[in-house]
Amino acid sequence: MVFDINKKVTWTGKIDWELKKFHGDEYSTHRGSSYNSYLVKDKKTVLIDTVWQPFAKEFVANLKEIIDLKKIDYIISNHSEIDHSGALPELMREIPETPIHCTKNGAKIIKGHYHKDWNFVEVKTGDTLDLGENKIIFVEAPMLHWPDSMMSYLTGENILFSNDAFGQHYASEHMYNDKVDESELYQEALKYYANILTPFSPFVIKKIEEFSSLDLPVSMICPSHGIIWREDPLQIVNKYMEWAKNYQENQVTIVYDTMWNATRTMAEAIAKGIKEKDKEVTVKVFNCADRDKNDIIAEIFKSKMLIMGSSTINRGILSAAASILEMVKGLGFKDKKAAAFGSYGWSGESPKIIKEELKKAGFEVIDEGLKQLWAPDREDIEKCKAYGNGIADIIRQKV
Repeated sequence: MVFDINKKVTWTGKIDWELKKFHGDEYSTHRGSSYNSYLVKDKKTVLIDTVWQPFAKEFVANLKEIIDLKKIDYIISNHSEIDHSGALPELMREIPETPIHCTKNGAKIIKGHYHKDWNFVEVKTGDTLDLGENKIIFVEAPMLHWPDSMMSYLTGENILFSNDAFGQHYASEHMYNDKVDESELYQEALKYYANILTPFSPFVIKKIEEFSSLDLPVSMICPSHGIIWREDPLQIVNKYMEWAKNYQENQVTIVYDTMWNATRTMAEAIAKGIKEKDKEVTVKVFNCADRDKNDIIAEIFKSKMLIMGSSTINRGILSAAASILEMVKGLGFKDKKAAAFGSYGWSGESPKIIKEELKKAGFEVIDEGLKQLWAPDREDIEKCKAYGNGIADIIRQKV
């Protein structure tokens, strides 16, 4: 499948309807994804990015149907990660001398992936590639989200090829933001930001401000995954600025794992206590052993506070809870409060362990946590609800 974006630009990527996991087993893609590649035809012809390696032969075959490969004058690699560069070996077998424009780090990483010394042309911010009527302007974007990342801007058409920035893992035959369900689109865009770009939020702010200072008009943003932004394209840029500034909604997320439902009972009672005291706050409760970890991370990203619970096992915590804590440590959420709770039989270390891990992750932990010996009875449930009442008071104080 290929389609024309306009008279000069053709989408030459691959929609991956069946993709369920990404980055190994680290990211869930409930709605599939796409690997977006773009062919720009001017007096000179340039190919921007390729697709993931499993689709390399199909990608090259599709290219051959619309262009003699030898007429591709330049290749631009905005990002060297395998899902973008994976078809390069197949393509370069056909046109081995074609220059590949990328950052210095990009050349290094592509060589590391494929062990080929192709004709790399290293570029930096402000460098241009003259295509004839229009030019490509290169904008480095290190750590959005790899050290080699960059964007490419096509003058005349005013298109920003933004690579991973502003993308989503979202498969659709309607490849434009004005053609798809907006709520689905933003759900996937926020999940993508929360799980992948959160650690790099300071770089996001800096890069958006830097690009804005170039005063380049933008009529379309073409990312490397998911939907193309053509209707009010800067809306997603504005959202990124909002998300990058320690984003919060009026929400508390409770995440737990449980052995015999004692910790679950605590979680539900705490949630009830919060809602009793504050009808306006959104409270979401997740059993992290049963629910998708990336969806949970997206909810934590949106929250003012994370309340984390686990049963105690072998003087530790349950593995699903430990996994979520490890993820939030890596993501480096800012300006969020947290609390710990858990049930136990004879040693009861879980709240203390969770509290310490939350502190390491940068959360402001409000207290020592809530412990419950064995299954909670009616009086214990009331204590959990009272604990939730106290959390509601703290959340309301938070500006």
